[in-house]
Amino acid sequence: MLSAGYGTFFAAIGDALHVTAHSHHPWPDVTRAAHLQYWEDSARLTNGKWQEKVFGEVVPEAQAHVARHLALGDAKRIAFAPNTHEFVTRLYSCLDWSRRPRVLTTTSEFHSFARQTRRLEETGRLEVARVPVEPYATFRARFAAALRARHDLVFVSQVFFDSSFVVEGLDELLAGVPAETMVAVDGYHAFMAIPVALGALGDRIFYTAGGYKYAQAGEGACFLSIPADCTLRPAYTGWYSDFGRLSGAQGDAVGYGPAAMRFWGSTFDPSGLYRFNAVMRWLDGLGVTAREIHAHVAALERRFLDGLAGARLARLPLTALTPPAGAPRGNFLAFDLDAAEDVEQRLAAHGILVDRRGHRVRFGFGVYHDAPFVDALLARVRAALA
Repeated sequence: MLSAGYGTFFAAIGDALHVTAHSHHPWPDVTRAAHLQYWEDSARLTNGKWQEKVFGEVVPEAQAHVARHLALGDAKRIAFAPNTHEFVTRLYSCLDWSRRPRVLTTTSEFHSFARQTRRLEETGRLEVARVPVEPYATFRARFAAALRARHDLVFVSQVFFDSSFVVEGLDELLAGVPAETMVAVDGYHAFMAIPVALGALGDRIFYTAGGYKYAQAGEGACFLSIPADCTLRPAYTGWYSDFGRLSGAQGDAVGYGPAAMRFWGSTFDPSGLYRFNAVMRWLDGLGVTAREIHAHVAALERRFLDGLAGARLARLPLTALTPPAGAPRGNFLAFDLDAAEDVEQRLAAHGILVDRRGHRVRFGFGVYHDAPFVDALLARVRAALA
């Protein structure tokens, strides 16, 4: 689809077939100039780069890109951080820890959230209810039923990292959550992978994602959109949270900046935001949105699955696809296999780069793949798993 923009990447991987677009998209060539521009700005402006360049130009542009792709009305309600774990811990720091907070989540959240939550649970200071994602057909009903209980934080993925299963109709699902409950949606496997239009829901929830995966910008460009009129005061807070008043006198109470500034941290490497802006400009110039990307990937997935159906490989049967064909899916295919590690190793030995999460092998297609690539991949898969 856009393979001309990835010349450096294709030269680097040589004969290998990269099918981990869901885990780490390669950087389009436009990001190299952006990365160098950050170095040049840093050398030219030194400490002055923050006010003049980073917060004056780079951050507002990045906020506008995120707001446009999520259909958010106010770009200033978007904060950035090096990773989404920083936002998870900042959200947790907003809870009332004078009592034991209650959290509702699922059994399939991303590793940093799951680990952090388990560790807090180990201390006895957090109560957690987890809804299994499977069976997929009843997930919405089961999660909706769990929402009827009182919780301090609700945390759920829009697209689950271990299956690509999409939770459709988030606005309806979360509509009845009390206003005093924090609601956070992990959109990392949704942002720039499937069309997302938060609209009014964006005024109610926290939504976090980043540039490492489908946005193709690499590390250090994660974001959090905050609810409208949010007045929370994170206890885990850095000096950028009140960046605009650094030169003024500090009062007795810790101050927070307007809109999303209250969820900023401290000094970070902004080169990821330079790369993010470059990719967003590039895609915008080509008229490519998440809708076109998802349609392109879905077509490649169908071609791959049709090929597997004809190959009848015992080590990679279509019956292992999870969720099964026809279920709402993001931009990768997951196969639940007892011998997942063996399959991963056999594929690697034939120059096929996939990734594995436990007993699930994931194949991810991206905008830089095309039909001939899928055909070449199928030929190697047959040879590797026959």
